[in-house]
Amino acid sequence: MSSDPRDARELLAFYRDAGVDALLGEAPVDRMADEPIAEPPPETGTRPAAARGADKVAAGADQVREYFQKRPRSDPPWPREATAPVLPAPDVAAVEARAAAKSAETLDELRALLEGFTGCALRATATQLVFADGNPQARVMFVGEAPGYEEDMSGTPFVGRSGKLLDRMMAAIGLDRTSAYIANVVPWRPPGNRTPTPQETAICLPFIRRQIELANPDVLVCLGGPSAQTLLGIRDGITRTRGRWFAYDTGTRDIRAIATFHPAFLLRSPLQKRLVWRDFMAIKKALTQ
Repeated sequence: MSSDPRDARELLAFYRDAGVDALLGEAPVDRMADEPIAEPPPETGTRPAAARGADKVAAGADQVREYFQKRPRSDPPWPREATAPVLPAPDVAAVEARAAAKSAETLDELRALLEGFTGCALRATATQLVFADGNPQARVMFVGEAPGYEEDMSGTPFVGRSGKLLDRMMAAIGLDRTSAYIANVVPWRPPGNRTPTPQETAICLPFIRRQIELANPDVLVCLGGPSAQTLLGIRDGITRTRGRWFAYDTGTRDIRAIATFHPAFLLRSPLQKRLVWRDFMAIKKALTQ
């Protein structure tokens, strides 16, 4: 293994982005047991290096366990005493989300409701809520699927590499973050940037629907297949869907909606930018009407 500190930092960054939040030893340790498990008597003669290493790990675990068992009451509790929050069933959480979203009269109220909403498990693993960016009074609204690592750290959607590309795509038709409103279907980053589960998306859906209704744009742009399928209720993939106009019903009016490739996809498939250029020219034309 390389001894270069930069390699170690890159490895730690990889683990962090993958959602790793704990280090484990080579030997199994029952950390939930009330009493340390008795170790077998040492074998005579020279033991293998792996066995000696396992003994050191077990001894270290015993020392940590002994500390927490004898700790002053003011110290943080031993993890086995902590109680994990009990989440409602997904269907119950979805009902609660619909009721909460419907009660919001402004975008500020909606954001406050989301910050206090505990029905989605992603809230517990994300760093913070990623609500929106840009101008909520803008005529065009862009909606992606879920935040990534950079967005989770900053609390702002589309600020990483894909966000910078989106900025350039908007600038090509005369838009920027003062003339567009940007959000995601799911406002919390899934661990390791995994795809949100259908249950997580269903729980968050009432909030983004209410967000669109309150922003009330003239044009809705779905960035990527998951966003288009969730908001527009279509089953076709993004390749067949992009460039087509749909009617998005807010309950009070129909908004013109279009789907296009997600900027993250374009970073992996730059040749598809020519198709997105056509989509953005259609968006520009729609905004001039």
